Amino acid sequence: MLRVGGELDLITSPVLRQRVHDVVAEGHHDLVLDLSEVFFCDSSGVGVLIAARRLIRSCQGRLRLILPDRGAEDGSHVNRVLSALGVRRLFDVRPDVESAVTDEADPLSA
Repeated sequence: MLRVGGELDLITSPVLRQRVHDVVAEGHHDLVLDLSEVFFCDSSGVGVLIAARRLIRSCQGRLRLILPDRGAEDGSHVNRVLSALGVRRLFDVRPDVESAVTDEADPLSA
């Protein structure tokens, strides 16, 4: 699991992109990104999430995002951004760590 906090923008998104590539190169193809403490996400951040999804799917892996209803200032900013852009449906979104790491939990509805 990778925990991301603060801003996911033009400056910080390359760091996440590299970290995801490193994790996949190490052979980990099932990845959970905990974005519950991200309070700002711009198009660069969304691009990194979409690229991470594409990379992991190309390895027959699975990407899950933790985007709680409550968190980083009254709800997940990333959740709102992904929904506004119409791309949230592309992701397996979970409300917490427990549901992200168990196969029994159903993803949140879009």
